[in-house]
Amino acid sequence: MRSRTLLWILPLTLLLIVGCSSSAQMTDSSASAQTAKQQAENADEEKSDFEKAIAKSDSLGGLFTVYRDTTDGSLQMALAPSQIGQEYIYFTHTVDGVLEAGTFRGAYRDNTVFKVRRHYDQIEFVEVNTNFHFNDESTLSRASDANVSPSVLHVEKIVAENDSTGRLLISADDLFLTESLTQVKPSPTPGGSPTDFKLGRQSQKKSKVEGVHNYPKNTDVVVDYVFENPRPVNPGSDAVTDARNVTITLRHSLIEVPENDFEPRFADPRVGYFTQQKDNLTSTSATPYHDLINRWHLKKKNPDAELSEPVEPITWWIENTTPERIRPIIRDAVLEWNTAFREAGFKNAIEVKVQPDTASWDAGDIRYNVLRWTSSPNPPFSGYGPSFVNPRTGQIMGADVMLEYAFLTNQVNQNKLFEETGLPLQAASERPKTLPKHACTLPGFLHMNTLFGKAALTPTAADPSPEQSGPSDLNGEMTQLMEEALHYLALHEVGHTLGLQHNMKASQLHPTDEVHDASVTREKGLVGSVMDYPAVNVAPPDTDQGQYYTTRPGPYDVWAVEYGYTPDASEQELDAILSRSTEPALAFGNDADDMRAPGKGIDPDVMIGDMSKEALDYAEGRMQLVEGLMDDLLTKYEDPGQSYQELRNAFLSVTGQHAQMAAVASRYVGGVHVDRALIGQEGATEPYRPVPLEKQQRALDLLNEYLFAPDAFEIIPNELYRHLQPQRRGFNFFGASEDPKVHARVLGIQENVLAHLLHPNVLERMTDTRLYGNEYTLAAYMRDLTDAVFAADAQGNVNTFRQNLQVSYVESLATVVGEEGNTRYDNVAQSAALQSLQEIERMIDRKRGVNAETRAHTDHVLHLIDEATATE
Repeated sequence: MRSRTLLWILPLTLLLIVGCSSSAQMTDSSASAQTAKQQAENADEEKSDFEKAIAKSDSLGGLFTVYRDTTDGSLQMALAPSQIGQEYIYFTHTVDGVLEAGTFRGAYRDNTVFKVRRHYDQIEFVEVNTNFHFNDESTLSRASDANVSPSVLHVEKIVAENDSTGRLLISADDLFLTESLTQVKPSPTPGGSPTDFKLGRQSQKKSKVEGVHNYPKNTDVVVDYVFENPRPVNPGSDAVTDARNVTITLRHSLIEVPENDFEPRFADPRVGYFTQQKDNLTSTSATPYHDLINRWHLKKKNPDAELSEPVEPITWWIENTTPERIRPIIRDAVLEWNTAFREAGFKNAIEVKVQPDTASWDAGDIRYNVLRWTSSPNPPFSGYGPSFVNPRTGQIMGADVMLEYAFLTNQVNQNKLFEETGLPLQAASERPKTLPKHACTLPGFLHMNTLFGKAALTPTAADPSPEQSGPSDLNGEMTQLMEEALHYLALHEVGHTLGLQHNMKASQLHPTDEVHDASVTREKGLVGSVMDYPAVNVAPPDTDQGQYYTTRPGPYDVWAVEYGYTPDASEQELDAILSRSTEPALAFGNDADDMRAPGKGIDPDVMIGDMSKEALDYAEGRMQLVEGLMDDLLTKYEDPGQSYQELRNAFLSVTGQHAQMAAVASRYVGGVHVDRALIGQEGATEPYRPVPLEKQQRALDLLNEYLFAPDAFEIIPNELYRHLQPQRRGFNFFGASEDPKVHARVLGIQENVLAHLLHPNVLERMTDTRLYGNEYTLAAYMRDLTDAVFAADAQGNVNTFRQNLQVSYVESLATVVGEEGNTRYDNVAQSAALQSLQEIERMIDRKRGVNAETRAHTDHVLHLIDEATATE
């Protein structure tokens, strides 16, 4: 029994021992877990507030370390002690937008200097005013901040501070997701229409940070700004998917100020560079300017060599979106600028590469200068070449060139080209209201001129589109035209990125008989500068075709680059370069006065769409060419199976050339030649020289013959009007009639010229310039203009084109003498206008033997004169 009991007790005892051991182990494990938890809690308590704040975020190192929360994507930014009080450059551009909202892909926006400041427990981002210069040696520099208001852009409370490193942490969401750094939504236009396209309120919920790109010398943040408008009045174009929710994507760049030996160079009125304008408040000069030109930092590898490669060339990348067939044309055009840099002492100053399809960087990365290519639904103006700079010094730090595929197509910008206003090509190519002040509109202008060139060439079959075969597959002259146009566009836009302004005086390089001589123009350039807006150089009948557009930087461009980029040039050396400004080939005149618009600009040589030293002769030849083309348009565009859209486009471009040349001629009436040479400079003439009397009268005679005369538009066959049919697409004629508004088109061309000829600036200038050489009195001019509009049919029947013209002219004269004119026109102009109205009344008052239509028109004109001249 005892043994059985022992056998039974033994397992039980073992079980109890094991159970006690397990219980003891469980107790020990629980204690260990509790100890680990306690240790973790203790360690967590030992973490700084800084570490806790970033515990759930990814660190994106760079100039400003950005932390992004892995759960909700919110941003925080760390600031090192060395960054407090320092200046940085702020730059932003549009990644994507819509033209209706005032922005578009690649548009450069703000380029400023900001400073990061600490104020107790807050961090301030403050834009610094860089508009003034103080000589450091002057005691006045101690008051450099007097009455100059900085702009506090944004303030953030400090979230945490690292005691060991001194780094400060702030929330960055409101810095980027609001309009603190830049205004995204445009301000309303004063007097704008209630039906204008409008953005709504920014949605904080829908707006988001799309991406953060951090580099050692810059921090980039890409933001989608979404604007909500629950009940939009204007839905916008087809590019606006839904006007209730519009997205604008911007890329903000915070950039380290470069520390190098870059030497600023001063601007000079004789050569055209974009500048950083600064007033020297310690100068007693009549021109206390401290303006610095925008230019790249180029240094010679071998400073002692007359010709040296740069330490760092200006490198351009052709974006991989660019059609492959045109990449060589763009590359060759950009590399042509190296010929200009040789005069400044550099070889291979510019290099061009192609962005690989496998590239890890995108074209918006400011570290790369990219020749970009897009195909937008509503291209703003087909191309543009901006750059961003250090506002303190003028050093260009990066650039892009945007090119639009529409440039290579047969499409016409239909906007206002055939509406009742009948605005001509020149007005259609002007800067849209949403564009920056100094935006380049050459591409749209060049596109329309190139379409005219295509219409003027001999092939009658429809040309293959660039997408199908590319410009290189077109035949003969068509290939030359398209390739030279694209070449010129790239030359021009890259010229802007080198710092060069427009030079609208450069088309005066050659006499008329040389502009079509390719042996001359290929060697010297067709125009003095690729920064001009020249006419497409189509040869008149029985003349060998030369270059359509120049394919190399002109003599002015070479000279301008020599001034801007010759390294380590002394003041005497720069003066020697500038002293050549009086050479005719180096003529310069920018578009500061915007001569595109009536009444603006005074020098007829500073004009778009002209060509040669004898611009009036060239304009007359072009108008004669237009006459000859009108008879051929129908046969040129008889392509079976196609609509009449291309014929209509050709008609618009051809009549646009008529309008362009008329505008060129009009600028000689009341014009003044300007010479900006300095006092005592060799080769200088007088600053202001009125256009000689005979040339002013020649211009008016030209306008009379080709624009105002009764038969001026009889060059257009009536049969052609019956075929100007746009291709129907869905309901695109809804709300408007589709028939061509021919009379509106013609009147628009005439009124655009009349707006200049009767502009208060022009009429006042004609009187003022009599004091220093103008022999064309205002009374004589107004008599000649009135005769041009009325004399030819004063006693006979008046056709409908002339009826419109005469009514418009009388209404314009009535405006001059009326209450509105009292605030705009001087007394001499009003007297001359009143005399013209009375003269018209005498000319037509006793008109007899005319048809009913003319009698009705005559009564209408007399009624307008009675109202204008009636006294209370």
